[in-house]
Amino acid sequence: MTTFFNPFEIMMLPSEMAHHHHDYNQIVIGLDGRTEFDVAGNGHLLGPGQGCLVSSDVKHAFGGLGSNTILVVNLAPEADSAQQQRVNELFQHPGYFQLSPQARQLVSVLSNEMNNNPDDELLGQACAHTLMCALHRHMALPSRLQARRLNLDVIDSYIEQHIGRKITVAQLAGCAFLGESQFHVLFKEQTGMSPYQYLLEKRLIEARQMLAHSHHSLAYIAQHCGFSSQSLFTQVFSSRLDISPARYRRLHH
Repeated sequence: MTTFFNPFEIMMLPSEMAHHHHDYNQIVIGLDGRTEFDVAGNGHLLGPGQGCLVSSDVKHAFGGLGSNTILVVNLAPEADSAQQQRVNELFQHPGYFQLSPQARQLVSVLSNEMNNNPDDELLGQACAHTLMCALHRHMALPSRLQARRLNLDVIDSYIEQHIGRKITVAQLAGCAFLGESQFHVLFKEQTGMSPYQYLLEKRLIEARQMLAHSHHSLAYIAQHCGFSSQSLFTQVFSSRLDISPARYRRLHH
């Protein structure tokens, strides 16, 4: 899809997921709040200072989670061969990234300049080139990040906002900008349980809260908490807690 585009845009994404593709490379960086991106089937949650490289003609989906602001840099093919070489090198490994502190500071300055001068196309092109060159030098790709403690608050937030849907380990790993296998190892070391067990526990905690403090039907609670059917919900709940959902409600409501 070929479209006229600005080289440097600052926008808010609506909550409803949209999808498209285009014939130019694109850099997306979170400035405020959280957004969800899925690039070629690889989904991640983006927060401030986190972003993704979207290669030309790659299908991607995107949506906002509440109030959010993102920076979008659209990179047209360059006549300057040296500049185009940097673009090509940057997009050799498209995917998600975490900005270094220096790059985050630069993004903040450039974003403020563009906010103050939204109609200055030449400034937009200069900012886009500056940011692309800085990312080429300072961007920390997930594969280069050293092992670290996971931010469980971010993971819990993602689970809370998607608890009624199917959530994969790959999606949870995306919250930490890690590969699935590395995330699995770090997660189990930190929590003592697998991501699947942790997710299931979160679903059951939510179900217990609803059983004790709401009048919703068991079928509604099962759906709300991400179980594919009431029977599966009852089976899992009874197996894990040694009590049926109906009896739990009678004892705690």
